[in-house]
Amino acid sequence: MYIPFSAPKKPSSTSPSRCIASWAALLFAFGCQAAPTTSAISTYHSEIQNTTQGPNQTELAREWGLTPQEWTRYQTVMQGPRGLYSPGLDPLAALGIEAQSAEERRRYAELQVHAERQRVDKELAYQWAYDQAFARLYPNEKVIQISSNPTSPASLPLQPSLKGDGRLAIFVQDNCTACIARIRELLGQKQSFDVYFVDSQGDDEKIRHWAILAGVEPTSVRNRQITLNHDGGRWLGLGLGGELPAVVREVNGQWQRQ
Repeated sequence: MYIPFSAPKKPSSTSPSRCIASWAALLFAFGCQAAPTTSAISTYHSEIQNTTQGPNQTELAREWGLTPQEWTRYQTVMQGPRGLYSPGLDPLAALGIEAQSAEERRRYAELQVHAERQRVDKELAYQWAYDQAFARLYPNEKVIQISSNPTSPASLPLQPSLKGDGRLAIFVQDNCTACIARIRELLGQKQSFDVYFVDSQGDDEKIRHWAILAGVEPTSVRNRQITLNHDGGRWLGLGLGGELPAVVREVNGQWQRQ
């Protein structure tokens, strides 16, 4: 879904009269005394900046359930090593990871659980509205297409049946928060990959619902940047073992975890 935006307007050159008017405003602000010093002008602009930005920062902190002091600490944290390790990390996760005590860590974890619950509820509500609109406007199409038909695991040979075209393949399953987190990480990296849903029981809707929760955009599936597939026994065929999610790629004819 794209949000239209207009190109920024080209700034106009500042006329001499506007410069004079701005200087006059400064003189008036300082009691029409002698020309203000550089320090006074800096203080004046600092006060204006604090006045215009202060409420915004406070409001942002309130939206995350944080105090202004905690918001300031979040900004400080993201200016340090954590900002390099995890760019774009949300305030609750950043503060929780860099917590200074077990009590702090527990508090931020609880705040994030509540925030995630609210976010998912909102996304599901909108997704329901989106699905209804899509069904009404395009009754013969699916919002998210499943790329392959389910195949019985018993009918597949115990060998890899993936296409080694250089793309990543990620095996996931239901009720797996780590799987959703891994998918979102790959999405954030703008990677192309194929998702294989283990134990899907041939249920397309189950995969579609899971993909929505994971943040997969229908457009990414339609242009095949991402494909959604029933596993159909492929994970067993690879014989790699270990827990899911599993991100694999073919290297020199062998499938390896990444």
